[in-house]
Amino acid sequence: MTSPTEGAPRSELVLPRDEMLALAQRAAELIVHRLEHLPYEPAWRGGTRAELEALFREDAPEEGRPALEVLERAALEVLPLASRVDHPRFFAFVPSSATWPGVLADFLCAGHNTFQGTWLGASGPSQIELIVLDWFRDWIGYPDTASGLFTSGGSAASLDAFVAAREAAGAPQHATVYMSDQSHSALIRAATIVGIRAEHVRKVKSDDYFRMDMEMLARMVVEDRAAGLNPIAVCANGGATNTGAVDPLEAMADFCAAEGLWFHVDAAYGGFAVLTEKGRQVLRGIERADSIAMDAHKWLFQPFEAGCLMVKDVRRLEAAFSVHPEYLQDTQFGHEQPNFSDRGLQLSRSFRALKVWMSIQTFGLAAFRRSIAKGIEHAEHAEEYVRASELLEIANPASLGVVCFRFNPRNSGYSPEYLEQINTKVQARVIETATAMTSSTRLRGIYSLRFCILNHNTTWEDVLGTLQAIERFGLEAIAE
Repeated sequence: MTSPTEGAPRSELVLPRDEMLALAQRAAELIVHRLEHLPYEPAWRGGTRAELEALFREDAPEEGRPALEVLERAALEVLPLASRVDHPRFFAFVPSSATWPGVLADFLCAGHNTFQGTWLGASGPSQIELIVLDWFRDWIGYPDTASGLFTSGGSAASLDAFVAAREAAGAPQHATVYMSDQSHSALIRAATIVGIRAEHVRKVKSDDYFRMDMEMLARMVVEDRAAGLNPIAVCANGGATNTGAVDPLEAMADFCAAEGLWFHVDAAYGGFAVLTEKGRQVLRGIERADSIAMDAHKWLFQPFEAGCLMVKDVRRLEAAFSVHPEYLQDTQFGHEQPNFSDRGLQLSRSFRALKVWMSIQTFGLAAFRRSIAKGIEHAEHAEEYVRASELLEIANPASLGVVCFRFNPRNSGYSPEYLEQINTKVQARVIETATAMTSSTRLRGIYSLRFCILNHNTTWEDVLGTLQAIERFGLEAIAE
């Protein structure tokens, strides 16, 4: 055999070694340049379908182009046309700001083309995933029986949890599940995918602070059982997307234990706040859940996709998903070497845990605690500013990094319809002027502006400047 550097490439789909290294170096330079200049760029940039068709529509080339040309076109023309969810003034929806070790981890995993569905396929990566899951278990306060798996995100995690809940209940006919009227749409989708009829996905009203009304929940369960239905699961918000609200987890855990129902917490947004003192207080009771969905690509600052499902007794998850076809008979190593394909819907799955492992190894857990706490503090300070302002009105108190408010001068007497028009203009102007990226929502029917502050690079000056701009834009809209 000749050495790797001698002779012609074995495949037409292989680049020369020097060109591979040069392209990787150029890709790193482009990304680092982007990160350095991001605060000075708009938080959102996009285009219409017609505009982008004109830019990119072409037939697949029969012959290749220079790889550097393709790389730079992707980095400079395609990727920038998107929300910059890692921008320090991206306050819309739920942002994500990745650490550099996490970015490198995804590069390494892609380069190794890791298949992590089985222990045979990836023993080292599987061991690292087990270790990271044990970290999560300890942070939550779960027992040694707990574990889970990494998923694409909270949607897939909750889907896996609903499968386990259904099987733990004996897969009854006419099953029902219960969730808050503030719950994420992913929970509705997950419930219907596992066979819950749409009309049996119960929405429980929330209280004045957007937390589940426990009296209403108890009444709905009693009524459904009397009607011949079979309640199987209750879903709590561990940081609702809309408001950051956390449902009464202790009371819900008591209720589910008494009623024999699976207790699932959707903490995809807020779950990793348990690393902070304030987060642990707000999320008290989460350790009593049968399952928890958490997204490391949110408040653990990882690149997409880094969702996770934790289950208090992982055997229930494996009982729901474990399938042993003949063509995978060589992958059965025993209980001590789990196959992650036996814990969820994916057989072909990537090595998602590496980015968390590398990031925490690099920076240490204390740095993550401080970064999460900073987001919570920024939202609380934003609430204080809004309450003190003569021009802004709080819509919902800050909770786990989320605060909702609107432009409404004190004693203005403006009608709800007029205020909605003004705030719609304000929202549009914030984006059009590249001040920031914000989103809106409706709270009890009232149009509200919403800040979600998660980025570890966000400063108080970023938040304050955006609030002051909103005040200014509101006055300008009134004057028009």
